[in-house]
Amino acid sequence: MRKNRQLIIPAIILGTVLIIIAIVYWVSTASSLPSFFPGHQAGSSTHHFKHGIAAFLLGIACFIFAWFQTGPSSSSSKTTNAS
Repeated sequence: MRKNRQLIIPAIILGTVLIIIAIVYWVSTASSLPSFFPGHQAGSSTHHFKHGIAAFLLGIACFIFAWFQTGPSSSSSKTTNAS
């Protein structure tokens, strides 16, 4: 995989935003969610745990992606000596 160090900061920011969205889904009822969130239903008292789990897993995936981008880049010009 090719390393692109410019993607580390955006991946961390996106991961943080997704984890915050997951927490909002877990603590808010469907009627108190912002109207632009999927699952918003006026007058509903249910929680959207599945939406929260999906946002949480995507946030963790962004952190893992950023972590892999910080590793050393592999050298593709390995030479072998066949004596």
